[in-house]
Amino acid sequence: MEILPAIDLKDGKAVRLSKGIMESAKIYSDEPWQVAKRFEDLGSRWLHIVDLNGAFAGTPANLEQIKKIRENCNLKIELGGGIRDEETIKMYIELGVDRLILGSIAVKNPQFVKDMAKKYPVAVGIDAMNGMVAVEGWAEVSDMKAADLAIEFANAGVKAIICTDISKDGMLCGVNVEFTETIALASGVETIASGGVKDINDIIACKANGNIAGVIVGKAFYEGTLDLKEAFGLARNSL
Repeated sequence: MEILPAIDLKDGKAVRLSKGIMESAKIYSDEPWQVAKRFEDLGSRWLHIVDLNGAFAGTPANLEQIKKIRENCNLKIELGGGIRDEETIKMYIELGVDRLILGSIAVKNPQFVKDMAKKYPVAVGIDAMNGMVAVEGWAEVSDMKAADLAIEFANAGVKAIICTDISKDGMLCGVNVEFTETIALASGVETIASGGVKDINDIIACKANGNIAGVIVGKAFYEGTLDLKEAFGLARNSL
């Protein structure tokens, strides 16, 4: 199982939100690339980046910081937020991003995602509130069930599904293991849990489940409730 530390970018700074509410942003660093370097030093292999401004605007909004992060670390980078067309995907690939996360567009135009997955390393972001898919930076909740969206990408060639229980995101209240497993079993695609990680017990629970390919860690690192080195060791070794 992979641990993916997260950097959420808002106005060029590394922040964390609570339940995806922009006004709740807490700034953790004015130099996000330094945070990425710290993750690398602790033994990370991946970095999960969300362009929060981009997610709301529907177009990239923190390009300079993303470039700086790419130039200053050797981590594999997956990136989401405001990626709605092939030109943006190409631009990020040329920038050295390893995997692109398509979220809102996956709900509105699943065929586009399937087409892109044939050409580029693409992950699908499924963000849900009470099991229903949320879009546009989580500002809207659709009438589609998250599990139904997961089934849509069962044999589409996407590299991973990143599923977030919005009600838990940034709340340090524990991962929704059951929801993540539902998405994994519905899709048959490697599924990464996001939202709610509090401490090492969440890593143990996800690892023990057996159906979860990865866990995104954000606020638990920034607030010091999870030792990342310990998490990496536990995730990569058998329980």
